[in-house]
Amino acid sequence: MRPAFSLPVVVLVFTTAVGFAQQGSTDDPIGARARRLHAEAIVIDTHVDTTSRLLDPAWSFLDRHQPAERGSGGPGGRSTGNAVDLPRMRAGGLDGAFFSIFMSGTVTGPQAVKRSLEQIDAVRGLAVRHPDTIALATTAAEVRAAHAAGKTIALMGMEGGHMIDDSLAVLRMYAALGVRYLTLTHSVHTNWADSSGDELPTHDGLTAFGKDVVRELNRLGVMVDVSHVADKTFWDALDVSVAPLLASHSSCRAISGHPRNLSDEMIKALAAKGGVIQINFLDAYLDHDLYLAQENRRRELAPLRKELEQKYPGPENGARRMQELRRAMAAMPALPRPSWEKIVEHIDHAVKLVGDEHVGLGSDFDGASMPIGMEDATQLPKITEALVRKGYTDQQVRNILGENVLRLMTRVEQVAREMQAEAVRSSSRAPGAVPR
Repeated sequence: MRPAFSLPVVVLVFTTAVGFAQQGSTDDPIGARARRLHAEAIVIDTHVDTTSRLLDPAWSFLDRHQPAERGSGGPGGRSTGNAVDLPRMRAGGLDGAFFSIFMSGTVTGPQAVKRSLEQIDAVRGLAVRHPDTIALATTAAEVRAAHAAGKTIALMGMEGGHMIDDSLAVLRMYAALGVRYLTLTHSVHTNWADSSGDELPTHDGLTAFGKDVVRELNRLGVMVDVSHVADKTFWDALDVSVAPLLASHSSCRAISGHPRNLSDEMIKALAAKGGVIQINFLDAYLDHDLYLAQENRRRELAPLRKELEQKYPGPENGARRMQELRRAMAAMPALPRPSWEKIVEHIDHAVKLVGDEHVGLGSDFDGASMPIGMEDATQLPKITEALVRKGYTDQQVRNILGENVLRLMTRVEQVAREMQAEAVRSSSRAPGAVPR
């Protein structure tokens, strides 16, 4: 077991935190204001894919690592670099993050449940091993308390309904362990919900069981996450859910036409119910030209993919196929890369559409290819400064950095309490009920 903190890590965290607070003392007034605001605000990222790293005994969350080389990242990737660790969260003023419980949507059944539990245990273990530094939070109040105590906050979201193994009992177990949002699908359909990643729908949105999942999430106080889902699944979830919804890591389709993004109509409907869209930093979700270029490249590589599936069949050869595919892609011309300012463009578009109380940050760090200038968590203060320079007030910026998702959590918790209380009242009124 690692010690709670080695001396070098303590010094690193202290010096980066102090340096962050003092940075801007000789800066222009707007830059100084932005840095002060970023340091004081509660900054929450609703989606980081760092969790798989926690399962690697050779990798420590307490150590500072280098950003991954372009093209080497992705959930479960084993490049030498990544985007999120404790020192860089502190250096970038990132107070808390939802660690994604993730695996491919093709992993299902008991194996998916087992792997989910291992990842949940890894996230919970951060707070168990380092209680003076890291706090596990499951409510908005716990987030605020941990922030006031100067701790880094770990939360959990589950990226894909396939991991519940078609069982509400399994869903309840995840909730009891601290999972606070469920993304209804990942990139493939589940047995009860359609994904945006599959071209042809299977269920026309949510099945009857899928609607039961949404209702149970409401009852449990777990946020319903509509990132990754097909448009019809989005509308079904919005119709069924009593609580407002979360789009934990999605951007604006009006700017980049990727189907993973939300249309203006969807963003408006999400906000009208009190929900929040957390802007994703993935480069193709930000930039339409890159999205089109990637689609063209996908068509170019389709014959090679088919050849590799025949040459190296089966899930056991997936890594070999990916290695060959990456080798072929490396020999192709580089695709255009957008700058980090595209993140601000998406934030600003959503704010103009629905107001600053319905927009936040869901980076997809360690699970996606980032734009130039946003390679890791240390770069987050750029977003705050850009918003301040665009004329956003302090409160508007605080909302976007974290207050909006905390408000959403609070409302979801309130709905759960109301539903549970009504269930108790209904039970007591049932024929044959024993008076209390």
